[in-house]
Amino acid sequence: MKVWITKYALTDGIIEAIAFKLTYRTYIIIPKYRGTKLGVIRLMNILDYHVSKKSAIKDAEEMRQKKIASLKKQIKKLEKMRFE
Repeated sequence: MKVWITKYALTDGIIEAIAFKLTYRTYIIIPKYRGTKLGVIRLMNILDYHVSKKSAIKDAEEMRQKKIASLKKQIKKLEKMRFE
């Protein structure tokens, strides 16, 4: 089954992979290409991957927007800080 991993979307981007179900709720994911490495990733949480590219992109975009909001909040807090 082809899946798109979004767990690492903000660091590595969306990873296209092939998943094999080995036991109940356990998937071993073998990425087609991740930088220069081929590897095995074990994902237990169904929220870490998607079975359609469209839903993976939507999830990654939501993650990006939340991260931007968090960083803006952090910047405001730092701008208000004064040292005397």
